[in-house]
Amino acid sequence: MKKRFSAVFALVPMLLMAAAGTGLAQVSYEILAWGYNLYGQCDVPVPNEDFVATAAGFFHSLGLKEDGSVVAWGNNQQGECNVPAPNEGFMAVSGGGSHSLGLKEDGSIWAWGDNVCGQCDVPDSGPFLAAAAGSMHSLGLRADGSIAAWGDNYYGQCDVPAPNAGFVAIEAGSMHSLGLRADSSIAAWGKNDDGQCDVPLPNSDYLAVSAGGIHSLGLRADGSIVAWGNNGYGQCDVPSPNSDFVAVSGGHGHSLGLKTDGSIVAWGYNLYGQCDVPEPNEHFVALSAGINHSLGLREIDVPIGDASHEIVFPSSLSIQGITPNPMTSLMTISYQSPGLSATTLEVYDTAGRLVSTRDLGSSPAGQHTVSWDGRSSQGAELDSGVYFIRLVTAEEGVSARVVIMR
Repeated sequence: MKKRFSAVFALVPMLLMAAAGTGLAQVSYEILAWGYNLYGQCDVPVPNEDFVATAAGFFHSLGLKEDGSVVAWGNNQQGECNVPAPNEGFMAVSGGGSHSLGLKEDGSIWAWGDNVCGQCDVPDSGPFLAAAAGSMHSLGLRADGSIAAWGDNYYGQCDVPAPNAGFVAIEAGSMHSLGLRADSSIAAWGKNDDGQCDVPLPNSDYLAVSAGGIHSLGLRADGSIVAWGNNGYGQCDVPSPNSDFVAVSGGHGHSLGLKTDGSIVAWGYNLYGQCDVPEPNEHFVALSAGINHSLGLREIDVPIGDASHEIVFPSSLSIQGITPNPMTSLMTISYQSPGLSATTLEVYDTAGRLVSTRDLGSSPAGQHTVSWDGRSSQGAELDSGVYFIRLVTAEEGVSARVVIMR
């Protein structure tokens, strides 16, 4: 069930050093889970640490570890928690109804679990940059900006609207699909009985999308959330103040929003406590909503002296994360360097032209960050579109795809 392709990157929190109290600490991330737990989808396996991403399926949960392995728990009646071997090299995960998707660093999408509608039959049409699992359908974002869709198509949730190009993000709801275009507009298709595909006007200035069960969410560049579709439980009534959000996620009848201060705001259906964010509600960096449960990735500090968390310096150059992506005015690139050699940041457009270059100098081995303002080497503001950043040393180079939205 795997398909191969070339290089890919994933947006994951990087492992970094931070001051904590009077001594140094290594930052790690744990997953907090709350809400409906009949199948154990909120019982995060131990050790609950070293996670870099999380995803909620309908009744199961997924966690991506910093070593590239996936941990899965909860309902497993269709094998949705049976991560295929080799369980390594994953960069992103997505949970569906009774199936799971994993995006590998070698560019493959792996799928496991229920396949009654072919939702695990990944088409051989990569390369892919992202994956999204719906109830019984799946989506893959190709490197050329087009979307592949497979599985259940009863409501047209796999019929990507034309032009199938220029997409930068994807989301799969129960029976509908969302795609974010490079021009910051949202395309929606599939089941629309509750208006979940009727994107409100003006359809512009979006940075992220999320498809709930029968509602949809969009995050605007100004930090506000727009919600539409079924509102029977108030899942579209974004609490005030509707500002300072950096991420969104929709469940069946509830919604989650991550604030710039690291807190999570939850609203909508709360019969199972899926909106009762555990205290202390702080230091969260990611979130995901299932049918009736919620997940949050939260920062924890581990003393460096703990032998079980010995820091190992990187042996090769690698890009760990890019935020925000898409960007409007400034992005931060997190990378690991083995040290010794001088590093250069290069930016290319889709025609392969070098549009920006910057000498980063020599850095010690470890974690580093660099910012880029979306300008050329001459200081001109680059147009909206897709670009490729490349970190280069005398020994090696690594690349990643980024999007500018003006």
